[in-house]
Amino acid sequence: MAPRVPSGGIPVPVGAGTRITTVWYPAADPAQSRGVTTTTSSATAAPPRAALTPLGLFTLLLGAALPMIDFFVVNVVLPTIEHDLDAPPATLEMVVAGYAVAYAVLLVLGGRLGDTFGRRRLFLWGVAGFGLTSLACGLAPGAWWLVAARVAQGAASALLLPQVLATIHATTSGERRARAVALYGSVGGVSIVLGQVLGGALVAADLAGTGWRAVFLVNVPVAVAGLGCALRSVPDSRAERPARADLAGTALLAAALCALLLPLTEGRAAGWPLWSVLLLCAAPLCALAFHRVERRAERTAGSPLLPPSLPASPEVRRGLLLGLPVFVGFAGWMFVTAVTLQQGLGYGALRAGLALVPMGVAQFGASMLAPRAVARFGGRAVALAAVAHIAGLATMAATALLGPWPHLSPLALAPGLALCGIGQGLELPLYFRFLLAAIPDRLAGTGSGLAATLQQSCLAVGVATLGSLFLSLVPGAGMRGALAVVLAVQAAGLLGLMVLGLRLPGKDDVRLIS
Repeated sequence: MAPRVPSGGIPVPVGAGTRITTVWYPAADPAQSRGVTTTTSSATAAPPRAALTPLGLFTLLLGAALPMIDFFVVNVVLPTIEHDLDAPPATLEMVVAGYAVAYAVLLVLGGRLGDTFGRRRLFLWGVAGFGLTSLACGLAPGAWWLVAARVAQGAASALLLPQVLATIHATTSGERRARAVALYGSVGGVSIVLGQVLGGALVAADLAGTGWRAVFLVNVPVAVAGLGCALRSVPDSRAERPARADLAGTALLAAALCALLLPLTEGRAAGWPLWSVLLLCAAPLCALAFHRVERRAERTAGSPLLPPSLPASPEVRRGLLLGLPVFVGFAGWMFVTAVTLQQGLGYGALRAGLALVPMGVAQFGASMLAPRAVARFGGRAVALAAVAHIAGLATMAATALLGPWPHLSPLALAPGLALCGIGQGLELPLYFRFLLAAIPDRLAGTGSGLAATLQQSCLAVGVATLGSLFLSLVPGAGMRGALAVVLAVQAAGLLGLMVLGLRLPGKDDVRLIS
């Protein structure tokens, strides 16, 4: 309900640059109407928001798509990299894990740097760095050169991605923000599908004999075009009071995430050696030390990298909780589906990517409807998304168990994939919308980095847990049976999401989540 200033609530001068304003919130019962009095100072008032133009939004979304596409496109070309560079399996794992860990570890720092030095500047640096590191990947003469370039590429992505959500948060509001966040959510899902299709197509085309290198080299002209558009159209924003560096917090957060993500991404392939177990045991200790350092910095008016009061907020915790089953389940599902399509059903890389197109199209369409779903159902749109997603998983399981395995066509898989896409298309923008609504503008970059860090960490956890479960079941239950079990586990997690969604504010309280 929009506030209004009634007669008698006109701003009254109190002192130099200070005023008192009474804002009235009328209710259906006049006796329940209430007034809220606020005091503001023109001397410290925030400057007006710079407008985010359609070209600026397109450029930001293009920047967001680059790291997401690259996160998944490499999975398609690993066999050709192995053959061309004579890379052992452990090194191939590092090609994937090096990018993922550097990406996740530096996301919060990337958001903090944007808050301090300007999000437009960090976005430009991130796009330029992504283009240069993509060139280094494409020209890699050996496997370990490629690993190093992928780590650098992950670092560039961590500079780039937090600025997208933070800029949207700082330069839009109301319905414009809702539409922008919905588009951001759709970019995530479509980029994953596009990464699979693009990787298969480029390897199959073998442009000028480049083979797998084309999946990296194609990023260079896209990055150059993105830089040109960003210089013209992306507005600048930053925190009103730039924070000092938090070296201890940065180091401890990096240690905690490395201790968690390295074993999860490398441990299974290496047979869970002792170092992986020790790192997993050290992860909670590093996280506890990080929390104590940040809490002390906030209590003593320091500059914590991630203020404990931010995730301690009930609204922020609720938003983060929404993301756990979504991202863990999605990462595991993508891994299991990729293995099932190519090894279980005998699809080639290109055909496997094209089989996912119905999911991508449905996800894009559903994400565009997310703002309407919130307006109609409020926060309970989350429960609706979970129901659609569970229906898709059930359809996929029924198709696998009752269909002519292993001769299932992409057309037979399309209904289940489309339903999954509808659920995911609603879940992703709702997660970002609810979380951003709870984050103050001054912490937009830090909050966006936190949101993306949770996303990337859950992706690693999803592959490690659901992927390991799937691979352990295949020898005894077969790929079809293992697929059905993993789909059932993911559906159970989404049941929890549905219950959480039913507890969120309804449409009558939509102002609480706008």
